[in-house]
Amino acid sequence: MNSSNTKLMSYTESKAHYEILDGLRGVAAVMVVCFHLCEAHSGGNHLEQLINHGYLAVDFFFVLSGFVIGYAYDDRWGTKMNLSGFFKRRLVRLQPMVIIGMLIGGLLYYFQSTQLFPAISETPIWKMLIVMLIGCTLLPVPLSLDIRGWWEMHPLNGPGWSLFYEYIGNILYALFIRKFSKTALSILVFIAGCATIHYVLTCPSGDMVGGWALEPTQIRVGFTRLMYPFFGGLLLSRVCTPKHYKHSFLVCSLLVVIILSIPRIGGADNFWMNGLYESFCIIFLFPFIVYLGASGEVTGKLGSKTCKFLGDISYPIYITHYPFIYYYTGWVYDNKLTMQEALPGALLTLFICIAVAYASLKLYDEPVRVWLKNRFLMKKVKP
Repeated sequence: MNSSNTKLMSYTESKAHYEILDGLRGVAAVMVVCFHLCEAHSGGNHLEQLINHGYLAVDFFFVLSGFVIGYAYDDRWGTKMNLSGFFKRRLVRLQPMVIIGMLIGGLLYYFQSTQLFPAISETPIWKMLIVMLIGCTLLPVPLSLDIRGWWEMHPLNGPGWSLFYEYIGNILYALFIRKFSKTALSILVFIAGCATIHYVLTCPSGDMVGGWALEPTQIRVGFTRLMYPFFGGLLLSRVCTPKHYKHSFLVCSLLVVIILSIPRIGGADNFWMNGLYESFCIIFLFPFIVYLGASGEVTGKLGSKTCKFLGDISYPIYITHYPFIYYYTGWVYDNKLTMQEALPGALLTLFICIAVAYASLKLYDEPVRVWLKNRFLMKKVKP
């Protein structure tokens, strides 16, 4: 055939998704939003936080990401994919929503409480725009550009910190760790697990909270939270042989909700007990849930639609919800509202977060990714 009949072929063939894992990512993402809504009423006291361990959803996301990266890409290196192709695919998948999250953060910045965030009233628009533009690249801003006062590396959209470490995990995988044998990877994961246990049992607060600031202690937390879950998930993808379990989505969803909702363990006098719980969740329970989810099958249209919807909004809701949390937290702070008094506002905020996530997905993320794939991930081949 002549060149007029040239067809477009995907740069790499797509593999089938694990529907249950997609759904579980959505369950955890919604729990993160609920956790942050409850956090507005805790005054920073983790002992009183409702949905107490919601921050562990980030560690669960890292396990999921490592598992999916291994499943999707391990067997494609060489003939089907190179470094350039891998990085392009990851950027196409992740970066559009990073940008929309930062834009939403910039749009809502000056509408947030100046009592809770006094730096807002002192921040000129040009400085906010610089922070927003840097945030769109996902590069962390220095503390000198902290325009909120919470030491965030992304002051307009706090959760960007975890995507920053997600990118680091992807880079380490592509450059080095994909080449590791199972033995070498197991050694790395074992060392990372020991580092996780050591940190969480010895840190002053007895928890895995942190990673969002560009300073030595928080950078250590960020790398500690990344290394075991991400590469533990990668190892799991290489060694596990999924079985066939019934009701996996329901069982795994309940486990995720329960783990993230468990009250603080040990109280103010025994932080190590809470640390022991969190290390057990990260090292054993989260990989088990991912394995169980990968071993299950969705039956029925309702289950399939539920998993698809939750999977579709999981990343958009995670990366766009926090600017609305800043607003909600300021509203609670300014009016000294209890959880009961603020419940209608909390439910409205949750609804807005879901609606914005879905709208961002359908009106922006999916069309942009299709264009980017056609532009950068498709190559012309002659049949």
